[in-house]
Amino acid sequence: MILADKIILERKKNGWSQEELADKLGVTRQAVSKWEGAQTMPDLQRILEMSRLFQVSVDYLIKEEVEVVEHITETEVMDTSVRRVSLEEANEFLRIKKEQAPKVAFGVSLCILSPIFMFLLGAAGELNMIPLSEDAAGAIGMMILLVIVAVACAIFIPSGMKTKPYEFLEKEIIETEYGVNGMVKERKQKFQDTYVKCNILGTVICLVAGMALFGAAFVEGNEFLEVVFLCIALVIAAIGVRFLVLAGIIQGSFQRLLQEGDYSIEEKTKTKSSVVGAVSAIYWLVVTAIFLCLCFSGKAYNTSGLIWPVAGVLFPVVVIVTKLIEKK
Repeated sequence: MILADKIILERKKNGWSQEELADKLGVTRQAVSKWEGAQTMPDLQRILEMSRLFQVSVDYLIKEEVEVVEHITETEVMDTSVRRVSLEEANEFLRIKKEQAPKVAFGVSLCILSPIFMFLLGAAGELNMIPLSEDAAGAIGMMILLVIVAVACAIFIPSGMKTKPYEFLEKEIIETEYGVNGMVKERKQKFQDTYVKCNILGTVICLVAGMALFGAAFVEGNEFLEVVFLCIALVIAAIGVRFLVLAGIIQGSFQRLLQEGDYSIEEKTKTKSSVVGAVSAIYWLVVTAIFLCLCFSGKAYNTSGLIWPVAGVLFPVVVIVTKLIEKK
């Protein structure tokens, strides 16, 4: 039984409300509520006062805490590189991630939507549907694309700066202080239903986006309608990806603190492959170069829209092949 549970148990034994206990300890009711919710820890003076009020030993109240501290001390003797994460740090990290997740998800959606105006204007210009030449329409579309991407970057950069102090959670082995694991597991459990629903919804919506691409086959010969179907597919995909990114960021924050999944101790201790990273960087640079070449060729609306989904499907294959070659 952790300290939070013992405070609740002893308070109820004495028939006190949170407010009554707070008055006896000279703190606010909110402070007692946070202690009982394992969100914060009472200081030593308050623990001594509760020991007197509850008529129990200090050892009884903090026995589990002492065991954890002793364990950590022994671990630190063996490995001084282990980073400790306090309850306050964990709560702040989860707060920042929850706050930034919708913003980052929106930024990703903007990146997916960014080529739409270029496709529509380019097609309309070539088919003389607007009083602009194909090149002029394409140039305006490219400028709009760059503005949208710039807005997305303006979202990503501040978000990255806010989470930068917690980058060690991704790479370093950590030890969590008293109450952290219990708090994180409880929040993760509460979020589980939302996580599953967001993943199902996001996946279904992305599949619908793929179906929208096939809609272009029914209007073969009408180039503008083909572009319209492509843009509809991008809009639908942007909506689906937003759900996936939003759920993934929040779920990832729990996994970082609990050292699960991609952030497990086993994964952190593996030697990271610099070859895979280099190949990935070159791959996406080449894809981007091809995309830009097609955009400026005047046929962006016909072919460039397929570059990103095709590149996304092929990327895992490239990574797997690279790893297989590296092992030989």
